[in-house]
Amino acid sequence: MTLLSALAIYLVIWWIVLFAILPWGVRTQEEANDVVPGSAASAPMNPQLMRKVLATTVVSGVIFFLLWFVVAVLGVTLDDIPFLPDFSVPL
Repeated sequence: MTLLSALAIYLVIWWIVLFAILPWGVRTQEEANDVVPGSAASAPMNPQLMRKVLATTVVSGVIFFLLWFVVAVLGVTLDDIPFLPDFSVPL
């Protein structure tokens, strides 16, 4: 795994995890009974984005490390997964 491909894989994992973490702990203005005039009642009250970015970075790092360990250290490839076509032979 080259450095560029590792970075690309990490960024894809990071964005997927970010969208999974974004809804955690969000309360709307309507739920808090504090709707700011001119805004939607469904707008988040306190989204805590920095906390979510940090959580995303940590979770993504763990997932990427596990993926790197399986691919780089254990040497698992797509050919090792049963029921997949043999990718080593040209079509």
